Amino acid sequence: MEQLTFELAAPEPPTFSNFVAGRNAEALAKLRQVAQGEARETVLLLWGPPGSGRSHLLQAAIAAAASRRPSCYCPSASADAMPGEPPGPSALVAVDDVDRADAAAQGRLFTLYNRLQDSGGQLLVAAAAPPGQLPLRDDLRSRLGWGLVYEVLPLPDDDKPQALAGYARERGFRLGDDVIAYLLSHGRRDMPTLVATLAALDRYSLASKRPVTVPLLREWLQRTLAFRGGPE
Repeated sequence: MEQLTFELAAPEPPTFSNFVAGRNAEALAKLRQVAQGEARETVLLLWGPPGSGRSHLLQAAIAAAASRRPSCYCPSASADAMPGEPPGPSALVAVDDVDRADAAAQGRLFTLYNRLQDSGGQLLVAAAAPPGQLPLRDDLRSRLGWGLVYEVLPLPDDDKPQALAGYARERGFRLGDDVIAYLLSHGRRDMPTLVATLAALDRYSLASKRPVTVPLLREWLQRTLAFRGGPE
C-alpha cells in the first residue's frame, strides 16, 4: 500500500474544469475564448515539457468547442492523423506533438493552416519547444509563430497542496491537509494522476455517503486493488 503510485483511477475526459491552471491561467483563459469563438488569431501554439498539460488543454478546447463549431483533435502530427481539409467552415483543429512531424506531415499541416485561414477557421498546436526551436521547415515554423504562443508551465510541488484543495472545493468537497499529504507522499506527484485520484475519490465518497478522509482513501485503494486482482 505504501508504494502505490495511484495509477488506479481512470482519468476523466480532459476538460477545462479538471485542469489545474496554476501559472497557466492566461493560456487557459485564451483557450476558453478560442473554444467559444471569441478569438481572432488563426493559430495558437502551446509548448512545454511532457506532463505539463498541453495535450490536456488541446483536448479540452476541442471538447468545449464541439457544440459550437466543427472541430477535431489529432493526437499526433502525422499525415494520416491530420485531415486534408478543415472539417467545416470556421472549424477548430488541434494537432499535438507538431515537433515530431515528418516531411509529409509538415506539408499537410502547412496546407491545413492555409485552408483554415482562408475559411475563417483556427489551428491549435502543441509542441515540446517554442516555435523558433522546432525542427520544422521554415515556412511552417514561421506561420506557427505568427499567432499566440504560450509556454505551459508545470505546477511546482510547493503549489500542489493549494491547487488540490482548490480543485476539491470546485467539485464541492473539502480536502483535508492529511489527505493531501498522503497523496503527495505515496507515489506519483504529477497533476494528471493526482486529479484523476481526487475525481475517483469524490465519486467513491458520494457513493458511500462519507467524506473524503485518509481512511476512505485507503479503503478505496484496497477495493480497487481487489477488483483488479492486485496485491492484498
